[in-house]
Formats: sequence, C-alpha cells, structure tokens
Amino acid sequence: MREAIRFSLFTFFIAGLIVCTILWPVYGFSTLGVLIFTVGLYNIFQKKHTILRNYPVIGYMRYLLEMIGPELHQYFVESNTDGKPIDRNHRAYVYERAKLQNETHPYGTELDVNVEDFKWMQHSIYPAERLKEYPRVTVGGESCRQPYSASLFNISAMSYGSLSKNAVMALNLGARAGNFFHDTGEGGISEYHLKGGDLVYEIGTGYFGCRTIDGKFDAEKFKEKAALPQVKMIEIKISQGAKPGHGGVLPAVKNTPEIAAIRGLKPYTTVISPPAHSAFHDAKGLLIFIQQLRELSRGKPVGFKLAIGSKDEFREICRQMAATGICPDFITVDGAEGGTGAAPIDFSNYVGMPWENALVFVTDMLNGYGLKRKIRVITATKIFTAFDIIKALCIGADICNTARGMMLALGCIQALRCDRNTCPTGITTHNPRRVRGLSVQDKWKRVKNYQEQTLDDFMDLFSAAGCTQLEQLNRNLIYKKVDDKIFSYAELYPEVKEGSLLAGG
Repeated sequence: MREAIRFSLFTFFIAGLIVCTILWPVYGFSTLGVLIFTVGLYNIFQKKHTILRNYPVIGYMRYLLEMIGPELHQYFVESNTDGKPIDRNHRAYVYERAKLQNETHPYGTELDVNVEDFKWMQHSIYPAERLKEYPRVTVGGESCRQPYSASLFNISAMSYGSLSKNAVMALNLGARAGNFFHDTGEGGISEYHLKGGDLVYEIGTGYFGCRTIDGKFDAEKFKEKAALPQVKMIEIKISQGAKPGHGGVLPAVKNTPEIAAIRGLKPYTTVISPPAHSAFHDAKGLLIFIQQLRELSRGKPVGFKLAIGSKDEFREICRQMAATGICPDFITVDGAEGGTGAAPIDFSNYVGMPWENALVFVTDMLNGYGLKRKIRVITATKIFTAFDIIKALCIGADICNTARGMMLALGCIQALRCDRNTCPTGITTHNPRRVRGLSVQDKWKRVKNYQEQTLDDFMDLFSAAGCTQLEQLNRNLIYKKVDDKIFSYAELYPEVKEGSLLAGG
C-alpha cells in the first residue's frame, strides 16, 4: 500500500501548496491552508521526528522525495554503465533480445577499456565457420543411468514463493519451447513448474516438498517427486552466493497457504531454512547422500550447489570423492555476487568468495584430483551476455545458468522490492492484482527469445575466436588488465595439472 500511494501523496502535497499560494491573497485562510497550519503546529510539538520538528511543513518534502528516490536515481541520474546491481546496458541487452528488438549498438563501446580489471576475449583473424546447431553438454557420470543433454544456457534456481505463479509458469513454458532446463529453487515443485519444461529439482536444507513433520529428509516423498518425467536432474543446495552460510528466507507475507502446503509449513510465517543439512554433516556424508538420491531417482544425475567459503572444506570433498569413488554428476558454483529475493545485508555484502575466484578454485581442485572429466561444472552468478558465457566456459565451467537475466526477460525493472511482496511487475509478489499484470502467454516467448538470442550471440563470438569445439575454450582466450599490465587468464590463474594433487592430497 505504501508504494501504491506514495506518488499520490507527493502529487497532492505539491498541488496543495500551489493552490494555497494562488488562493491565499484572495480568500485568506482556505480549508487546505488551515489543514497545513494544523499539521505544522502539531509537528512543532511532536518529538519523534527531528526534521519535522524543525521544519514542520516543508520537512515532508524530504520524506516524500526519499520514498521515490530509487526511481529518481534509476530514471534520471544513473548512466548506462553505473547502475547497481545490474547496470542499464545489461538490462537493455536482455530486454532487446527478449523482445526481438534492435540488437546492435551505435558509436562504439561505452565502457572504459583502460580501467583496472577490464576484461576482453581474444579473436582470430581467421574466424571459424559458424556452427549450425547450439552445442549441448551431457550430464551424467559412470553411476548415472539416465544422463541428460543440457543446453549451455538455462534458468537458475528461483523458487515458487520468491516468484509468483505466473512468473514460474512463464519460465517453464519458455524452457519447454527453447529446450533448456528450469531449476525449481529450494521451494519444491509446484503445479506451475509442470508445464512441460525440463526441471532440475533442487533440494535445500529445509527439504521443502520432501520433508517430514519435524523438517528432516523424507525419502519416500523425494522418490515420488524425482520420478516425475519433467525432473531431469537433482541438485542439493548446500549454500548460495547471496547468503552463504545462511538459510533461505521467505518473508511471512509471501508464505501463502498454497506455498505453505507445497513446502509443508504453516502459512504466513517467515521461513528461514536451516543453515546446514540434517541429512549429512561432513564430506563423506554428502557423497553418501548423493548416492542415496541417485538410487531413489533411478539413476538420474545428482549434483550439489555451493558458494565457496573454506577452501579446506571443498578440498576435503575432493579427497573423499577420490578415496570413495563416489562422485556427483555435476557441481554448481555460485559467487558472492549472486542474487536473491531476501537476505541479511551483511551476508550479501561480506560473506563468501567472489564468482571468478570460486569458479577457478573449484575447477582447479577437480582437475588436480583427476575428477574434472567425470563431473560437469555449472555456474550461475551474473551471467547475462554471450561474453559472460564465453568467459565462464574458458575458466572451466561446462554449463551456465541465469536467474536475474530470466527475471529481466520476464519484465523485471530492478525495482528492488523482491522482499516486500510489492513488485510492480508481478514477478516477485503474490498480490493478485499485480500478478495478473504478468501475461504468461506473452512472457514465456520473451524468456525463450532471450535464451535463444543470447546463444546466437555466443555462436558468433565462438566462431570469431576461431573455435569449432567447446573443448577449445580455455583461459588463454580471456584477458584482464591488472596494475596497468595485460594478462591472460592462463597467466593469472595457471591451470592445475590433472591428477597432480592425488599424491600429496
């Protein structure tokens, strides 16, 4: 309600001042003038707000302008390159591809190519012939009986609960049309996920949709969900970049009776997932749980998602994989820049390893323990453009996901109200009136278009680099400026030799 009336309050206030100014010489105290005088008199004596006590009438201007500050900044102040967390250029990139609008850019780059940390890719003066079909990646190791052929670019984890039902349906229909997968997020599988798109069923610490009354893992409920033909892979969420070490947060206002029933919870209560899993407590336990889920799902690919905190803990997972022979089919690497609908600010700002460092570390550790060939690496932090995909694959990823990119394709305007149930575009709210504004039949096409057009851009960059096979993408193709010097990623992050960490551990 606050967001709905704030512009009206501001408008009426300014209009009232104008009316009073015009009518004062003719009629003296008007009714509105008396009202303003009364409000001003009250504020002189109230003690709660210093600004209003010192400036009884015009002090309201400060609060009204503050209320619409984010919009004023986004529309009138920020440049194309300095918006946060996603700048205007990246938002425009997604919008234009989703709507099949102009995809060219005039007059050269707006980026400062001489700035510290600037990145670019190497091209060839002998470009390769453009591939006729988008490359796909098979996920599934030796123990997997139902391997899955995945697109290079997919929908990252977003739960029904954080997103509206219309948003979930549009994403799933887009995934079906474009033949790419849709990660359910930790909120479980709803009817809105079952529109024909391939699913990655994410299991978080709350085990939503497959939990006992006391919040433990329920194998039978999981088995039922995993048997759905739409479920192609299972992902164990250990942590995510936007709130590593902290459970997921669903504000009470967004925990409707329907969502609570899907998750096995009480409605209209704030839901904070436990920070840790109860099904396992160490690296070996994680691998045993992976093996259990693989059997319960009749051999579907099973992996886990994490943000890197302690390097030693991930090394221990690698050591246990090498020792036991139990491996996940994939690992999803998230970075501290990852997005979320709601998180404690300190966790978002100061906890967890940034994406680039995390992806390099994970791929190097897997390679050092001789595991990289067996395990696919998926990554999902601030992936928006074809260059983002190229860079991630050069560093060591096999597959890329995006969450905020898909939200922008749905029509997100970065209003930053995901945690308040007041999203103006109907994407992250359960307000029926606002959800109604999100047309599923229109938005699923935009989701498909964005994914497809971004992969088209990827194919152009891929051939420009002279590549014909994904295996040719490596750290030598990406460059970064550091301390006024230019380094390739191969120089900045020398790759660990395959199996070199097995002897010393």
